[in-house]
Amino acid sequence: MPTSSSVQQARRALGARLRELREDRRLNLTEHAALCGWSRSKSSRIEDGLTQPSPEDIETWCAVCAAAPEAPNLIASLRALTGMFTEWRRMERTGLKRAQEAVLPLFERTRRFRSYASWMVPGLIQSRAYTTAVLRATQQRRVAVDDVEAAVDVRMDRQRILYGGRATFAFLLEECVLRNAIGDAEVMAGQLGTLITVSALPNVSVGVIPARPDRVRMPVEEFWIFDTTQVNVELVSGYLTFSQPYEISAYEQAFEQMSSMAVHGPAARSIITAAISALG
Repeated sequence: MPTSSSVQQARRALGARLRELREDRRLNLTEHAALCGWSRSKSSRIEDGLTQPSPEDIETWCAVCAAAPEAPNLIASLRALTGMFTEWRRMERTGLKRAQEAVLPLFERTRRFRSYASWMVPGLIQSRAYTTAVLRATQQRRVAVDDVEAAVDVRMDRQRILYGGRATFAFLLEECVLRNAIGDAEVMAGQLGTLITVSALPNVSVGVIPARPDRVRMPVEEFWIFDTTQVNVELVSGYLTFSQPYEISAYEQAFEQMSSMAVHGPAARSIITAAISALG
């Protein structure tokens, strides 16, 4: 399993909960392992987050600790952990078009979408030229199959959900996103014009977090919140999916805090317009 820091943290959290159950039963590691029918090192490695238990291991663990009712929730946490990380190389092994198609159902069923961007305009509000530049760079960096044009078509088609009227969309962009060069000046000018157009839609909010010397930056990665059921976070090697309520709540709180720092409406469009002017 990929060893991203977030996955490791989730694994350690699961191990810590299992340790609590063992300690509540007043069993040391040797006694616990003997009752489970496996080695002491296995129990120790599970508690330390070094070994991921199976659902059967969790059932055995809870039974030995007289905590059988805890097993279903812990197994649910395990399944969330197992599905948390998706490698780009696995998702994109047959090209970028398939990867774009794979996420379409998630976007289609979402009724409240929230996104925070710190370095690139989110895909749902990208212009065609900007998307082409992004996906071309992605293909050249890590994908052997060149189906960029087909992948761009899929992403552009996905944007129809903005105009269906059944969902709301809130985008927060750091001001630097407006000035990070993706493609040439013409591509950036077109993209910034698209932002102004999209921000006028009644079901779309575009907020810009101004770059200020006194700004206290939060160490927050780019993320996407789908209703109250899922959060996706992109990494260099893949992406994380969070589905536990406390995880989603943490990202919702971060989104609200950063939203309070942003400007919206005419003020946001003024910053976007200034970025267009700066392109010369």
